Amino acid sequence: MTSGFLRNSLFGSLAFRVILFLSLALLPIGIIAFVQNQQIAEQSQRTAELSLIAVTEQAAATERSLLQEALGASRALTSVVKLVRNNPARCSDFLKSYKDEVSKYLVVGFVDTSGMMQCSSTYQAYDLRDSPIVKNPKTLTQRTVTGSASGRVSHAEAVIVTVPVFEEDETIGFFFISMARETLEAVELEDPIRAPLSLVTFNTDGLIISSELDRDRAQTELPASYPLEQLTGPTRQVFTSRNADGLERVYAVIPLVEGAVFAMSVWPKDTALLETDFSSRLSSFLPIVMWIASLVVAFWALNRLAIAHIRKLGRQMRHFALNRTLPRKPFNDGVPNEIVAMEQSFLGMAQSILQDEARLEDSLREKNMLLKEVHHRVKNNLQLISSIMNMQIRQAPTEANKRVLQRLQDRILSLATVHQSLYQDNEMTRVDAGMLLREIVARSLDIGMERNSGIKVTEDYDSILIGADDAAPLSLLTSEAVTNALKYVASGRGSKAKIHISLKHVGEERAVLRIMNTAGGNAHEEGTGLGSRLIQAFSRQLNGALEIVDEGGDYILTLDFPVPQMDKATYDY
Repeated sequence: MTSGFLRNSLFGSLAFRVILFLSLALLPIGIIAFVQNQQIAEQSQRTAELSLIAVTEQAAATERSLLQEALGASRALTSVVKLVRNNPARCSDFLKSYKDEVSKYLVVGFVDTSGMMQCSSTYQAYDLRDSPIVKNPKTLTQRTVTGSASGRVSHAEAVIVTVPVFEEDETIGFFFISMARETLEAVELEDPIRAPLSLVTFNTDGLIISSELDRDRAQTELPASYPLEQLTGPTRQVFTSRNADGLERVYAVIPLVEGAVFAMSVWPKDTALLETDFSSRLSSFLPIVMWIASLVVAFWALNRLAIAHIRKLGRQMRHFALNRTLPRKPFNDGVPNEIVAMEQSFLGMAQSILQDEARLEDSLREKNMLLKEVHHRVKNNLQLISSIMNMQIRQAPTEANKRVLQRLQDRILSLATVHQSLYQDNEMTRVDAGMLLREIVARSLDIGMERNSGIKVTEDYDSILIGADDAAPLSLLTSEAVTNALKYVASGRGSKAKIHISLKHVGEERAVLRIMNTAGGNAHEEGTGLGSRLIQAFSRQLNGALEIVDEGGDYILTLDFPVPQMDKATYDY
């Protein structure tokens, strides 16, 4: 199936085919290397993401510690609150003493299911039924962490931690601890390169609890394509998104308090923590570099060991084909043995061809000499016969006998002219029909036309090469036609007697012979009709279309015959 594809001059070259099949051979290795490098790159990416998550956890360590401590304290205090909740004064004394001892919380209190807070570190009772925390159904079922811009009790920007209080599997309220938001400040990293642009904590409802930046700037740095409530899964994750300003950021999300609080760090796209080392980047290009290096080495070796020598051998063959010259300097010892053997085979073949051509040339030269000799001797013999007939004509008793002998002599001389043209031609296969007819017509006029006859003869011949087999019938047909024209030519009405002979090339392989004469009184004389029969026979031999018409007293003979450009096949019997 690849033969048609590889037949092209470029694709069919030896170098291309070797490179193609070498690439196919290296393909499995390249695929394995590519897969391994992809795995290395993915592992490097995972390692970079884990580093980003580790830095995020380190940056949010303070928030994690404070929130877990507050939740742990809340769970511990619920046991005491259940015992003294029916005595608000005693309960408040206990919570107030705990708050004063810890000193980092704003308010500590208990809210029953009705939304009333009678036990708190403030010693005051509050109706919190309209508070968003009380209205949140999660508050009575699970622990929650919420941020508040202005607390109902603390009257300050606070972070509120709640834990539901159960008694005999029945919710009786929730315990809460309120702490100032500024206490949730992340520790500053020693390396500023490893510090995020922003660190935000948020709860399961997607509400921001704390942020290192002000609220407006924190909202700007949040991912535009991912709402915070969609990022509250149990797993750590790193993703890329655009912020509200359209800038591409990298976000790392970790759970600070399982199921309650999450931290998200914001990083620039080109953060150094996500950059893989040089070896990791290089490993991605290593299969391609190996493939290119293999192809370069293979092409260099192939060109040095084979292609260059094959091209040189090809040039030697082309030079031999053009001018039959053999190489002066054969291949040296550094050439592979196989190519040296090819050159030796070529030189042996070239020597054999030169010897065969020399023998053929000698044979052809000898054949041409013999053919020339044959045509020359045939011409001489025909002229000898013509001379004998000339002697017979002078001794002929009657004019009728003389005319018959002259016609026969004219035909013999026409054949002699053909053989003369053939042995004068170098190839002896084709003759110039124009020159041949010019000689035949001139001889026929010398024989058949009296000197003071007053007949005007015009001739027009194209140079047309015809085969030797067509030269004899064409010359004999012309001789017969000119003889007939001389026999019947006469003065026309108001004009002199005239004869016109022409040979024209009318197509790529067609020619037309045209002989015209004015008719006179001898046109109706009876003859033997031999000339007409010969003209018909010769036209058939030429495979031509013969037409003889009388146009206004002018007799016109037209012969349209083929002139093949290729020589007819010669058979050796």
